[in-house]
Amino acid sequence: MWIRHPRARRRPGRLRRPGAAVLLCLALVAAGCDAPREEPDPVLTARWQPVTLPVPSGMSGRLMIRDIATCAGRWYVVGAIANPEEGVRDADTRPVAWTSPDGRSWTSLRLTPRSYYGERSVLYSVACADGGAAVIGAKRGGAHANPRVSTWRQVADGSLVEVPAPFELYGGPQAMDVARIGAGPDGWLIAGNRMSGAAVWLSPDAARFEILEAAPGLAHDGVGETWAFEGIATAPGWLLVGGIVRAGRTDRDPLAWTSPDGRRWQRLDLPATDEYEELQRVVLLGGTPVAVGLRGGAFGAWRGAAASAGGPSAGPGSSGWSAVGRFGAAGQGGVPRVRALTTAGDRLLAATSNGSEHELWASGDAGSTWQTVTAPVRMPAGVYQDVVVRADEARVLLAVDDGERGGLWITDALSSGR
Repeated sequence: MWIRHPRARRRPGRLRRPGAAVLLCLALVAAGCDAPREEPDPVLTARWQPVTLPVPSGMSGRLMIRDIATCAGRWYVVGAIANPEEGVRDADTRPVAWTSPDGRSWTSLRLTPRSYYGERSVLYSVACADGGAAVIGAKRGGAHANPRVSTWRQVADGSLVEVPAPFELYGGPQAMDVARIGAGPDGWLIAGNRMSGAAVWLSPDAARFEILEAAPGLAHDGVGETWAFEGIATAPGWLLVGGIVRAGRTDRDPLAWTSPDGRRWQRLDLPATDEYEELQRVVLLGGTPVAVGLRGGAFGAWRGAAASAGGPSAGPGSSGWSAVGRFGAAGQGGVPRVRALTTAGDRLLAATSNGSEHELWASGDAGSTWQTVTAPVRMPAGVYQDVVVRADEARVLLAVDDGERGGLWITDALSSGR
């Protein structure tokens, strides 16, 4: 349940007498002006309740939750169990995953790793469709301690099985990063980057992925150098978001791509400024894409037209997108980033890091204005800390790893209103 925070009171100087307010409104109407818009309360209080995740038999250590997904009335949580060694908090890790029909009662999934690094993998991105879940995991290793990435898929008995893959499918001399996985009606898409620029990995069933790199539209070219963060399914195909450093510039501009099949990509240039801007997460809100990312020294939201989810642009030279709300601020240390973006009914929820602390944000007007949301515990940011939030129409799940311990909480979500 969401309630207004006690601190969210009227600010000094606002009209308090009903008579004065009525006279002002009548004067504005007579002048042909709009009435003053009510500002959102600065803080929303969420009544979080802790949720227990059963630890798989034979495991002990610190819980590291790294992602949450929900679809078709089922929830998935993925991450790892870490046993500290010689002061390194995640030196010895084992992959873990759970599933739930309601977000409250959870069952651990049996995992079948098929490689040395798979046995030690930290599962960090999960997506699901009606047929089950697919996951990305990684563990640093080798001479240069680069991430050894692998994917996992849910099979008929409900377990997760590691998918064997050639080393250079995700790694090797062309590797940059393997970011996030998305599910669509026709298969799965992984967003990431190679030395050639933005890239995707595609699979119809998560049993085998193929890479699309150095592809026209996606890759670096004479216009600039591209970077992709996340891809989601839309009615016409796929939507990918990220950024571009244009030729002769040093700052990044926001960029999106659309594709009918994951193979042919068209760039969408979004409104940009002289500040550093990029899209890091994207969701569909009632069929309209909304993305959140960095905007200078703060975070920003961009909203697309329904057509920009995969159809034609709104007009010649137009992507159909507009820059909307700006919120938060980067801290003095660390790297600011958006950790999660989700929809809770008609509300957007985001988890961000300002470099030193994680914060939760909510928007009830498709990204135009944002309010902070209270958390059940302190949420520091850093190398070993993480926060993830995910929601459906009825509830919100929040995972917090403060570097010493991890936990999961749940609260009811509002379906409408601020």
